[in-house]
Amino acid sequence: MNRWPAISDLESRSNKRLPSFAWDYLDSGTGSEQALDRNLDALARVTFRPQLLKGLMEPSTETSLFGVDYAAPIGIAPVGLGGLIWPGADTALARAAADRRIPYVLSTVGTESPEVAGPEAAGMGWFQLYPPREEATRRDLIDRAQNSGFTAMVITADVPAPSRRERQRKARIRVPPSIGPRLVLEVARHPAWANALRRHGTPRFRCLEKYVDAASMTNMAAFVGANLGGTLSWDYLAAVRDQWEGPLIVKGILDIHDAQRCVDNGADAVQVSNHGGRQLDGAIGAIDALAPIVGRVGDQVPVLFDSGIRDGLDVARAVAHGASFVFCGRAFMFGLAAIGEAGPGHAYDILHEGLVNVMHQTGCESLDQLSDRLTTKPA
Repeated sequence: MNRWPAISDLESRSNKRLPSFAWDYLDSGTGSEQALDRNLDALARVTFRPQLLKGLMEPSTETSLFGVDYAAPIGIAPVGLGGLIWPGADTALARAAADRRIPYVLSTVGTESPEVAGPEAAGMGWFQLYPPREEATRRDLIDRAQNSGFTAMVITADVPAPSRRERQRKARIRVPPSIGPRLVLEVARHPAWANALRRHGTPRFRCLEKYVDAASMTNMAAFVGANLGGTLSWDYLAAVRDQWEGPLIVKGILDIHDAQRCVDNGADAVQVSNHGGRQLDGAIGAIDALAPIVGRVGDQVPVLFDSGIRDGLDVARAVAHGASFVFCGRAFMFGLAAIGEAGPGHAYDILHEGLVNVMHQTGCESLDQLSDRLTTKPA
């Protein structure tokens, strides 16, 4: 903790240890990346007014969600192509979640199968569904997640079409990677990443390989574009609700009317998110959408949050705006890329310690008191 006390320290170190294509994928947004910056700026505008002279305090960050108790409202958001960022990422994140007893969300477009990642998460695994267009594929994916020990389903609503992600295009990111002199040179210049690649193999969409014929494997990205997303509707959500037996979360909600319709159609929670600034460059800062949605549906279901979380102060900001649980992806990936297998757990410890410290500094003994310390109440 003394060597890397902040998520920004892990970010800086991971930038040095990652090949440029992996860094560009992890760090980038879409367009001119205004939405990515807007998330950070909007969170930074949230301030607190401390109440002091509280005497000896022991702030409690404990919470529960869907009947499970957690030490803090912090979880690992889904990260597509995790194995491209750091080979073996999905299993490393699953093991960290099992160790810290926090939720970990495996993406449909992750680089490990649910059959492998689910047991590694030891009951802490959630599955993020990018809606397949074919009903048979959808039903099989849901069954595989259920049978692999995943306890909650997160259906992603905010990818009605692929975003342009210009920086990623210039980096020529694809799965499987296109082997050429530029890639070989980048890998050679980053030995820690190369060693991880040797241990875990070339990144692949292992979750989806079952549905792709061998001839199409060389262009898996095209298969993903042609077969996932673009068809999510209220009827589709209802069909998932009918099949999935556990908690169902709809992720990527920024509009109060969408939030209410999700609840009306059987969602057990909504997750406020703008996809970390990776879908619509003109999207509202996620934190600015949180309080209105909490005001609309927060008395009916938990409201979860992600996008822009970089420290424990940001977690406190989201909780103060009504979030029942806060997820982040980049912070945990920074930890993994910076210091390897121990990195995600260390990232969690940074976030958790930061949240506790904010509660000390503001005079809050419980999470629900944070909203009382906001200097400006959200609209």
